[in-house]
Amino acid sequence: MDTDDISMKGATWGDMRVGMVTFNTEVDMTPLFKGLPNDMCQAPHWGYVFKGRMRVKYGDRDEVIEAGDTFYLEPGHTAIIEAGTELVEFSPKEELEKTEENITRIFQEMQGQE
Repeated sequence: MDTDDISMKGATWGDMRVGMVTFNTEVDMTPLFKGLPNDMCQAPHWGYVFKGRMRVKYGDRDEVIEAGDTFYLEPGHTAIIEAGTELVEFSPKEELEKTEENITRIFQEMQGQE
């Protein structure tokens, strides 16, 4: 996937998905999770931030993850990622696919393709 906002390269390794992601503009993921439990991503993610910063929001707290940090995002989160952020992320394929289905639905609704 390569858009003006996000550039992503990925692969599936068995039951895991890996993605190298660059955010060219600030991206608030919150609207893309609408309809999931508590309107938050339900997939866990492990990764490393090469450059930039993101604010991860949980129901009871926020975390700031920045360049040089390894991370674990537990299920039940959303994030705001700053422009220029580059990261690698590992996620269980099955849980991530459920989130991706929701994101596809949201994009279709935004484009009037319900």
